[in-house]
Amino acid sequence: MQKWTSRIETPIKAELICYDVNGIHIVFGVTEENQLKLFHFSHAPFDAQNLCRKPDGVWMMEGMREAQIKESFQLVQVNFSGYNRPYEKHGNKYIVTAPGFMLKFDSISEERNENGDLLRIVQSDDVTGAKVESVMQFFDGIPVARMYNTVTNEGKEDQTLEYISSFSYWGIEKEQKEGIPELVSSDDKMSMVVVHNGWQKELPVKKYRFADLGMAQTQPHNYQRTSKTIEITNTGNWSAKEYVPMGYIGNSAADSSLFFEIDHSGSWHYEIGDQNCHFYLAVSGPTEIQSHWSKNLKPGDSFTTVPVAVGVGHDDFEEAIGTLTKYRRKIRRPNKDNENLPVIFNDYMNCLFGDPTTEKEFPLVDAAEKAGCEYFVIDAGWYADGNWWDSVGEWQESKKRFPNGVREVTDYIRSKGMIPGVWLELEVMGINCKKASILPDECFFLRHGKRVYDRSRYQLDFRHPLVIEHVTEVIDRVVRDYGVGYIKMDYNIEPGIGTEVDADSFGDGLLEHERAYLAWLDGIYKKYPDLVIENCSSGGLRMDYAMLARNSIQSTSDQEDYRNYATISANAAIGVTPEQAAIWSYPLRDGTKEEVIFNMVNALLLRIHQSGHLAEISPERFELVKEGIDCYKEIRSGIKDGVPFWPMGWADNEEKHLAAGIRVPGDVIYLGVWRRGGEADFEVPLNRAFPGKELEFSCIYPKACGDVFHYDDYSKTLQIHFPETYMARLFQIKVK
Repeated sequence: MQKWTSRIETPIKAELICYDVNGIHIVFGVTEENQLKLFHFSHAPFDAQNLCRKPDGVWMMEGMREAQIKESFQLVQVNFSGYNRPYEKHGNKYIVTAPGFMLKFDSISEERNENGDLLRIVQSDDVTGAKVESVMQFFDGIPVARMYNTVTNEGKEDQTLEYISSFSYWGIEKEQKEGIPELVSSDDKMSMVVVHNGWQKELPVKKYRFADLGMAQTQPHNYQRTSKTIEITNTGNWSAKEYVPMGYIGNSAADSSLFFEIDHSGSWHYEIGDQNCHFYLAVSGPTEIQSHWSKNLKPGDSFTTVPVAVGVGHDDFEEAIGTLTKYRRKIRRPNKDNENLPVIFNDYMNCLFGDPTTEKEFPLVDAAEKAGCEYFVIDAGWYADGNWWDSVGEWQESKKRFPNGVREVTDYIRSKGMIPGVWLELEVMGINCKKASILPDECFFLRHGKRVYDRSRYQLDFRHPLVIEHVTEVIDRVVRDYGVGYIKMDYNIEPGIGTEVDADSFGDGLLEHERAYLAWLDGIYKKYPDLVIENCSSGGLRMDYAMLARNSIQSTSDQEDYRNYATISANAAIGVTPEQAAIWSYPLRDGTKEEVIFNMVNALLLRIHQSGHLAEISPERFELVKEGIDCYKEIRSGIKDGVPFWPMGWADNEEKHLAAGIRVPGDVIYLGVWRRGGEADFEVPLNRAFPGKELEFSCIYPKACGDVFHYDDYSKTLQIHFPETYMARLFQIKVK
């Protein structure tokens, strides 16, 4: 970490505290009123003149400059109930918060720990008694800071906290490259990437200009402000039901980007707005307006925000994802699963579909072992004689399905050299579960004095000791009695805004439940360090790095059509590291060779979740499954250290031709290419792969690839010929 101080007199007066950390340029300013400002957090160099320019490039008048600095650039936005917010903000924007705008600078200190450098900044306000400590944790060699804020009530009166940012930054548009004579309008240079999400439609990615989203500059360019904001919000216990909790902002005129992820498994919010001729970004966990969250702070009480990781780089989304991939690996619990990447067979998708029996499992176990699988998971239904949806919760084996017990099957799985697993959904109880009628109401989410229903289930509250006793007993029992080493932990309801039990607000109850769940999960891993727990929420609806810093593998989707799964497969590494992204491969009972190959290519660059009726497909098609798994075992050691690569850009649900790869150490790229309609002949541009180097290409799956590709060294393109409407292949690209 490099640090220096200086002073600027124009366009404002302030003492500057400057840091360069891992390629992040950070500039704090301390004004004459002893207020701390975050003037700069960027890959681009700092230019003080950009702080007080209007959109037409003209400096603001001196009075306007003073007002802008006083009202803007706060490091933290924090709002208590009952205090005036005197400056112009228009609407519900999270700016000019009180006591946020009243905080005075106390101290800044540097520390060093096992991850890297750390900054600790303290501010306080005498009027409200608020003291705010901001932490920026850096990671050696990665241009990312993990940030959170803690507010403490050091006054004599109770305070109600309505909002506090995890990261707030003003002036996200202010930079541009040297040599550009005129200030480029935000309409022309500013964009954002949104990672959308949804059940069976996970991870479509869209890029938008600010102007496309209602934030166009007014003409002629002059002093402007609006009530409009760009808001991306999640409310509830599925953190990714509409969007993956991450964002990207690009500035093409500066060739810079600001990107972030919210490492939280519940409600979160971020917004982009404008004020005083600048755009700002405010990122947080739950809020009062969006999430029904508030927190009462008695004298001496503290509250800590959810953590947010913020990175900088060039205006290159692929580069940003590579940086986040490295960060995600840094914060993740060390585990063997993400080192070894074992192949998993699960009996659900396009296979038993929640209807397992001993008779059905034995031939699947034999086929999975023969194909080369290393885990075998008995999915939903093992605990119920018939329809089980609204009666789940006790997790006792069905003797009708398994006359000699589940242990007979799990022992058979182990005899075949595989590790057994089972499906659980511990956070819920069905409304017809006997135990749900015995437990007190306080064990469940309550609103307005009533238990919260969703899809004939109740939501358990992990703050209650009886709940912890119950779920821990289930884990102990399946590990002890069935000998499982893998748990698919599903979660198929959305309980909404939260619970009123022992909470200052519905959102407060939800947040504290989520933190209690994570604490319980930490305890389970301490007890069973080699247990693999798959993070599943109707597929990928809780895809976040509060969960994935703990759980080693993420279900990416419940998508049942392998052709549609290609989009999810191609984009999976945007939301999760490749070695944590579980992708279904499920050959159909009566499919074709190309269908099997397409299924396998979907999974080969991530984590194979093998399924399908392997015992019933033709020998020729079965051999293609086995060949795919053998290929995976050859390349998986590189996947765990690789970063994603999209030579044709990220995938879209309507795209006919897709390409996605993993760049692994040793100058190697593994590249999946798909066709699902469109022209049989197309090109994959590879000029960015290894500039100026001679490349060597091979098709590594299937080995009997066919005459389907040619590399043109002059144009640096991989020329593809896929004669079938739905085809896929896996290539290896190496430097000669």
